[in-house]
Amino acid sequence: MQPLKNQTPAALPEWNLADLYESADSPALRADFERAAREASAFKTDYRGKLADLASDAQASEKLGEAVARYEALQDLLGRIMSFASLLHAGDVTDPARAKFFSDARDKIVDASTQLLFFQLELNRIDDAVLDAAACKPPLAHWLPWLEDIRKEKPFELDDKIEELFHEKSVTGASSWNRLFDETIASLRFSVGGVELAIEPVLNLMQDSRESVRREAAEAIGKTLKANLRVFALISNTLAKDKEISDRWRGFKDVADARHLSNRVEGETVAALVAAVEAAHPRLSHRYYKLKAKWFGKEALDYWDRNAPLPMAPAKNFSWDEAREVVLAAYQGFTPRMARIAGDFFDKRWIDAPVRPGKSPGAFSHPTVPSAHPYVLLNFQGKPRDVMTLAHELGHGVHQVLAAGQGALMAPTPLTLAETASVFGEMLTFRKLLEGAADKNERRAMLAAKVEDMLNTVVRQIAFYSFERKLHIERREGELTSEKICELWMSVQAASLGPSIRLGPGYETFWAYIPHFVHSPFYVYAYAFGDCLVNSLYGVYQKAHEGFAERYFALLEAGGSKPYNELLAPFGLDARDPAFWKIGLDMIEGLIAELEAMEE
Repeated sequence: MQPLKNQTPAALPEWNLADLYESADSPALRADFERAAREASAFKTDYRGKLADLASDAQASEKLGEAVARYEALQDLLGRIMSFASLLHAGDVTDPARAKFFSDARDKIVDASTQLLFFQLELNRIDDAVLDAAACKPPLAHWLPWLEDIRKEKPFELDDKIEELFHEKSVTGASSWNRLFDETIASLRFSVGGVELAIEPVLNLMQDSRESVRREAAEAIGKTLKANLRVFALISNTLAKDKEISDRWRGFKDVADARHLSNRVEGETVAALVAAVEAAHPRLSHRYYKLKAKWFGKEALDYWDRNAPLPMAPAKNFSWDEAREVVLAAYQGFTPRMARIAGDFFDKRWIDAPVRPGKSPGAFSHPTVPSAHPYVLLNFQGKPRDVMTLAHELGHGVHQVLAAGQGALMAPTPLTLAETASVFGEMLTFRKLLEGAADKNERRAMLAAKVEDMLNTVVRQIAFYSFERKLHIERREGELTSEKICELWMSVQAASLGPSIRLGPGYETFWAYIPHFVHSPFYVYAYAFGDCLVNSLYGVYQKAHEGFAERYFALLEAGGSKPYNELLAPFGLDARDPAFWKIGLDMIEGLIAELEAMEE
């Protein structure tokens, strides 16, 4: 496998983590570990068992405000340390020294944060009227959105000692299984053309213009995953059971209720989204893949052809500089402010782009903490989809920079809005690329690529969500064999992709490499939520540019300080209305119709 021209690792940027800490053995990091332990212990001594009395004090707002300010500062400190450990580990999850540092750091942070668990629990035990009276005046009023937010978790909180046990056991529970998954995936090698490849390069080959290469890559993935399926099945079974235990103790009824709570979204809203997407399968995925099969001269596409470039599409690879120019120009076209913020990621080395042995697969934007800045991880290989991934992750980064002003407690954005800026950034970049299409073939290729991205984001992610639901529900009845998990996977994939995609032998194992199932159960519907939401937002933008950017930045700057329905109201949108989802799905259908019209 030859590297792309100008795409050797040396030509791509690697992040500089010194804005967090110089190194794993830096004096500043060592001092912060000590400070975190010391200040967490002092905080517990100063406030545990005393919050109810402080709330009844004549100066309740001042005293509780001081407590919350100290708590927030500690969260920022702990988050800074753990962000550094996580990012360093992501750079090479197979390096034993990094793995040990990450594990040791996590142990220390869990020890410190365990001492802080009482704070939210005691705040939630204060009488509502008493707390409301204190929170209506400064300085506590500043954190009123956070106080209202944590109140939603009150019915599912347990006694202090049980919460401490759950928290401490997470180190040897879910966190350790997450680490096993990461290190296993990163260490696997897939044989293609006599070359042993890691997961990212071989997945990239499934978008190669040559069918023989795509097929060999797909079969290599299936073969290697099948050989390791026992480990992945054990991880999935263990984590699903771990979640079931936690849900049962806390009183969650549905397998996804905990995720809905953390997303601050109603289960009914998610159910409406799922129902709308599943009802749209015939007019979206089934319809598009039938058209794509026709382009390939086939009755049906093999699964390795699903994301293949069109046979009449001009081959296009992007250098890093070209990708940067395209994305920043798209952001600049929306507003210079957005381009300036995104530009910092390039200029200040906040991006790690090369594919390296042992590097965490996929892509992400890590928000770190408000006192620092986000970092973006990519595995850039020059494909058009890599440009869209860059646009996507920079959208997250811009959102995280803007929300940082809310502070450590209110900056984090629920998943209902977490994908808004990322998908919007993709849409801006797509429109910019489409404007420059040289001819009909190039325009068709771009439209098809965008439709496929949308189907992967909406239809595929909802199918993932349905798969997770089946897995977690079935796990409640007993351990699942790897064959059973494969069966559940195939049942949702066949229904979502339709009759024009042949899901041949080997594909049944593809669930095993998807990290969201392991790290963030039921996260995946946020992508579909975000895509449909952005389609609606972009429709508003197309109709009325005046004042849109200001309202859009206000939404991003709010972070997690306001519920999603309140933030969407200025745009005239209501995601709780079942008809809302039709707007986003209609946009996808419109692009498919445009592609069909080009055949006439």
